[in-house]
Amino acid sequence: MGGEFAGPVVIGAIPDQNPELLARNYDLLADYLSDEIGVPVEFKAVTEYEAAVTAFRVGDLDLVWFGGLTGVQARLQVDGAEAIAQRDIDETFTSVFIASTDSGIGSIDDVAGLSVIAGRSLTFGSASSTSGRLMPQSFLSDAGVSLDDLVGEPGFSGSHDATIELVEAGTFEIGALNSQVWAARVEAGEVDLDRVQLIFETPPYYDYHWVARPELGKELQSQIVDALKNLDSNDADQAAILEFFGAGSFIDTESSNYDQIEAVGREIGKIDS
Repeated sequence: MGGEFAGPVVIGAIPDQNPELLARNYDLLADYLSDEIGVPVEFKAVTEYEAAVTAFRVGDLDLVWFGGLTGVQARLQVDGAEAIAQRDIDETFTSVFIASTDSGIGSIDDVAGLSVIAGRSLTFGSASSTSGRLMPQSFLSDAGVSLDDLVGEPGFSGSHDATIELVEAGTFEIGALNSQVWAARVEAGEVDLDRVQLIFETPPYYDYHWVARPELGKELQSQIVDALKNLDSNDADQAAILEFFGAGSFIDTESSNYDQIEAVGREIGKIDS
């Protein structure tokens, strides 16, 4: 098994959640993949979204769990790199806008309703986050709201968890983040709903996905995809992996699914190559 690539396969991920949580769960995934593909797999953490793209470009990471934007950025910098798998939920992913309850902003019915955010303070997540910046900014633009219409400069919290905390604390009136992280934190009782509330969920778009460097070869890439697709919720460790990713399953994907993300990234100046 594993073709001509001797390994180890070094996997990475954008740091969109708590670092300890990421390390624990990606180590579990690495062990599973090692057993399934017959090639050693290791997880290597990075501290910033941009660092994940750079590490992929220079070959320090062979396989990376990217958001939509960072995945496009990474592929454009490595000839032959391909999007190979995504979660079932990534075909119709969404972002949410949340607001401090003190802001007085109520539920918003459609994209046009985001116009009420003009004249308010807002924080995104990472500047390179698809669900925490790119698509929320695109939907704001559709509503006629530019970043110049906000009170002060937009914030960039660095992660979805931090966005919730900043709005909860009243540092910003509005936050934009990954809908999956919001739902998971609410379900876990980790959000003070007396202080922060959901005001809008966006229309769907493609988002997170695995991107592989060409050196892995098609055979090994196929084995990795099969291993991801074969994760079994009836096995405790494999169920923990699926739960961490918030996925019912992993499915095939292809690079063209992210053409919309590339177009929006170019519009806001996050892709210039």
